[in-house]
Amino acid sequence: MKKLLSVFALSLGVAFTASAGVVVIGNNAAGDMSMSDAKKAFLGKGDNSLVVYELDEGNPTRSEFHSTVTGKSDAQLKAFWSKQVFTGKGNPPATVASAAAMKAAVASNPNAIGYIDEADVDGTVKIILKP
Repeated sequence: MKKLLSVFALSLGVAFTASAGVVVIGNNAAGDMSMSDAKKAFLGKGDNSLVVYELDEGNPTRSEFHSTVTGKSDAQLKAFWSKQVFTGKGNPPATVASAAAMKAAVASNPNAIGYIDEADVDGTVKIILKP
């Protein structure tokens, strides 16, 4: 029983440390970004020179990001972009499948931004906003 509790306690510790929280990332040459500018950028209303990347639908980091930064649920975001496309007002950002793909896309373009879990940040990209 003692061994089982120890294993359970260790698994809880892993669960709590696995996610550090979502952050907005940019190329290492990028400057910081405000929460307002991030919201605008990820809803297609910001600086047109930015290249914005999203994680694929269904990714939990995507849900956390939009809940925190844009204030939209997955369903609200899908409806928002459907309306934007239908009315000709905009197209959703390009999507990538993983944190590694996000880092590669953002690192290769000085105008690119995206988001990943802070635990996935390395020297190839820079945190430009910690919501």
